[in-house]
Amino acid sequence: MAMNIHVDIVSAEREIFSGSVEAVFASAIMGELGIYPRHTPLLTRLKAGDVRILVNGKEEQFYVSGGMLEVQPHVVTVLADTAMRASDVDEAAALAAKEDAQRALDDSDAKMDIAEAQAKMAEAMAQLRSIERMRKTAGNSH
Repeated sequence: MAMNIHVDIVSAEREIFSGSVEAVFASAIMGELGIYPRHTPLLTRLKAGDVRILVNGKEEQFYVSGGMLEVQPHVVTVLADTAMRASDVDEAAALAAKEDAQRALDDSDAKMDIAEAQAKMAEAMAQLRSIERMRKTAGNSH
């Protein structure tokens, strides 16, 4: 019998996922993490992007806007301001946000400051990467 680890993915609004998984993969500030049962305890910040879980040999993807990842030997907790299943990410909205941020960066008279525009650009790009990864994964499952 394969060993599993319990995972909770929670946003400020609601719980997105709670269950037993084989592995968790996430983009931390210092790099990509792979977490398996009995992992060493860890607390780290997450970058905006994917959190992937392996459930019964199949990968499920979630988008987080950043947040915290806590690892205990039998429990992984992802706390994010925004979290959603990758399939729920709105590509049109992400593209529009990217274009708005790019215009703000290009326009020196813009009302949005540069740091805010860069943050919005990074989040939009992370959402678009999540969509692209989801498409590649779906394409490889045939």
